[in-house]
Amino acid sequence: MDPRLAPKGEAVIARPHTPLLSRDLIARTALALVDRHGPDGASVRRVAARLGVNPASLYNHVPNRAAMVEDVRALVSAHIDSKPLRELPWEEALRAWGRSYRRAFARHARVVPLLMTERASAPVLLSQYEDFAAAAEAAGWAPRDVIPLLTAFESFILGSVLDMSGPSVVFDPTGQEEAFPRFSAAFATLADEDPDDPVATRAFERGLDMLIASARPR
Repeated sequence: MDPRLAPKGEAVIARPHTPLLSRDLIARTALALVDRHGPDGASVRRVAARLGVNPASLYNHVPNRAAMVEDVRALVSAHIDSKPLRELPWEEALRAWGRSYRRAFARHARVVPLLMTERASAPVLLSQYEDFAAAAEAAGWAPRDVIPLLTAFESFILGSVLDMSGPSVVFDPTGQEEAFPRFSAAFATLADEDPDDPVATRAFERGLDMLIASARPR
């Protein structure tokens, strides 16, 4: 309202230039809470509390919690680069895409269990799946084999992300060397590796090599 047209004595409340809430802001807030609290962070009540609004206000922007979870998936998945699947030879493309996928989720490892609770329908991710399907069929895979192949790669990549989010070494045979001499000898070699990442990245690269070696139909 033009202040000159306001009745005398009536305060004029300026209209904000941008909405206080938006679907993007809700998703980013939910992601930040999941990063801190795990899947429980993605509750409508907790997101609303962080934003300082009534939970019902969120439903003016996002229809339900499942949609909010998909918006979180979209934020993380947007950092996956599927362009190699369109431009590089199959094996090279899988390596570049797999590494990109791992990097994207490594920033938000605690979101992985949350995303397992909802079907993936975010367009940004489905467009990447489309690139994977087209590349897989060009490599000789039948349409019925595409989703199992994709799932095999995703299960491995996301499992690697979860591995990164735990202790740098999850094994400890200390004090049991005589009972398990070969494993203990292998464990002892970790002392020569990067103390911040003695296993996870090497395991990822080795596993990715193995998957890619089997990535063409027999």
